[in-house]
Parts: sequence; structure tokens; C-alpha cells
Amino acid sequence: MQQKLQLINHGVPDEVIANLKNDLVEFFSQPLDAKKEYSQLPNNLEGYGQAFVVSDNQKLDWADMLYLQVCPTDSRDLRFWPNYPASFRHSIDAYSSETENIGLCLLQFMAKAVGVEPKSLLSVFEGQARGLRMNYYPPCLKADKVLGLSPHTDPGGLTLLLQVNDVQGLQINKDGKWFSVNALNGALIVNIGDTLEILSNGKFRSVEHRAVVHPSRERISAALFYYPCQDMVISPLPDFVKDGKVKYKTISYQDLLTEYFTAELDGRNRLKKMKLEP
Repeated sequence: MQQKLQLINHGVPDEVIANLKNDLVEFFSQPLDAKKEYSQLPNNLEGYGQAFVVSDNQKLDWADMLYLQVCPTDSRDLRFWPNYPASFRHSIDAYSSETENIGLCLLQFMAKAVGVEPKSLLSVFEGQARGLRMNYYPPCLKADKVLGLSPHTDPGGLTLLLQVNDVQGLQINKDGKWFSVNALNGALIVNIGDTLEILSNGKFRSVEHRAVVHPSRERISAALFYYPCQDMVISPLPDFVKDGKVKYKTISYQDLLTEYFTAELDGRNRLKKMKLEP
């Protein structure tokens, strides 16, 4: 099962979504020096800057981002939580709280859909970390020459993507062709990550996707990531291996993250290396 789906009637209040959207527009509209007050530190993903910069020679993506660890609350590093707009911290906290159970509900439904008892899958993600990456894609006159975010799959379990303004740019790869995903107003786009593909022994497939930019208009989005236990060793769960055939290698989640964040984005190739020979 490989797909992106759009979730409506998800229960997140319209006001919570609107507040986050408004504050994101305000934050990214500030002068660069103001945003740099929350710059990433060396070897630290949190803060304002760019993701997946691993060498001086690579072609950078046409985007800036603000990444924050939002859960558990005692893991928050408030040095990177902007004070402007004044309501921004509250907006992020409210959005994080309102979306807490959405991922778990989805995992429960997905497990049942393939005839698996949800408990084993839920135990991997329940009460674990979540991160929020807020993306800003400036306009580019030569939009066909750059990418906002290079082709990749997400390393975690699930991702919920919120489109902040009306400029589209998300694309998914299906059978070698790129297709645009036009976000519905107020919907959350659900993406399956690599960890969930491995845990499910391929029952659910992570989705290769990318972001393109607009020649004259900015695009803003916010991606909420559901992560497994940080010290977990990831391998197919027994409930998903009923025929006795394990399709993926075993890897620690920390090693998976290290591979993901210390190399340029590379489509599904990283995950392909995790597959066992047929």
C-alpha cells in the first residue's frame, strides 16, 4: 500500500490551524537577521536554516526551514522557539496538542485494514517524539532549474503535512513519473515513512516525494513527524510477517537517522539498501 491521502474532518479546530498559518507567514516575512536569531547550531537540526546540507559542493534546495522538537514537552529547546510573532509559541503548542492522537488513530485504522492487531504497532509510537518542520520556499524566476526539496522519503513513521498558503508544490513519484498533489483547504496530507514500511514488512510503502517552487509566489508548509522510540531497533514486527518471510534488514533507529541526515537526499535508494534479497 503506497499512497498519500488527505485527511479532512480530523478534529483540529479551524482556529488552531488558522493561528499557526498566520504566525508562520509573519515569521518568514521578517528580515533575514531576525530569523537568524534562531539559527541552527553545528550538528543540530533544530532551529532556522536549511536541511540536508552535507557538503560545500552540493546543489542546495531552494528553501529555508524552522525545525522544532515539539514532543515530549520536556525535550523542547526554547532557544529555537521564536518570540515573534508574540503568539507563535502558543500556536505551535496548540497545534502540537491538537494533532497528538491523529497519528495513533491512523496507525490503528491502517493495522486493522491489513488484518493486524494494532497493539504492536501502536506501542512503537505511543508517547514518543514528534517534530515540526516549517518550510519556506521563496519564488524563483527559474523555477524549472531548482527544487524546493529534493526527492526523498521520510525516515519516521507518519508525516502530517499542512499547506499554509494557496501555492501548491508537493509532488509524488509513481512509476517513475511525478504527479502534483493539490492540497484541499484545511486538510492534512498523510505520508508514510521508512520506519513504518520496515515495521510493516512492506505492507505500507513510504512515498517518494519532492517540492517544486513557483516563479513568482512563495510557498509555506508545515510537516509534523511521528517518530518511534529513539533507542529502538527497527525490524519487521512479527504480526506483519505471517508467512515467515522477513523482507527488510534490522537497523537501529539512530543508525537510520544518521544515514538519513548525513547524506544528500536520494529518493528511495536509502530504503532500497535495507531490503533483503528475494
